[in-house]
Amino acid sequence: MPTPTPDRKRPAHFPLVERFNRSDIIFLTVCTKDRQPVLANAEAQRVLVTAWNEATFFRVGRYVLMPDHLHLFCAPAVQPVESLVRWIRLWKSLAARRWPEPLARKLWQREFWDTQLRRGDSYSGKWSYVRQNPVRAGLVTKPEDWPYQGELNALPWHD
Repeated sequence: MPTPTPDRKRPAHFPLVERFNRSDIIFLTVCTKDRQPVLANAEAQRVLVTAWNEATFFRVGRYVLMPDHLHLFCAPAVQPVESLVRWIRLWKSLAARRWPEPLARKLWQREFWDTQLRRGDSYSGKWSYVRQNPVRAGLVTKPEDWPYQGELNALPWHD
């Protein structure tokens, strides 16, 4: 009997592998429910930044908000390391409760995609790719023109 293939609609969320002499940085993608285009505006950005600053057991580094999804880099802020799933649930809940416009349906897709970075070149490569998202989507001609991006905390890479 063949081995069943993993269900790709439900990503596996592996626990953080702590490497005490290296950076522990996670690349995260979160989508809105039914891909609602509600994230790329100043008020949504304000609500999300506030929620990330209040959910203190992970620190947010660089981020980019697209109309229907976001990308961010984060790192544990406390020891022992708390659950990434719990942290995401917390800031999603904080943001949803403060959302500037009432939505006809839920704000967030239940699942998310996360990848623990293993090398510094992976970190810089993913950031370069993420910064180009608004350009690829035809929203701006240069990544630096996209207003819905930023960096809350420097997450330097240490090998």
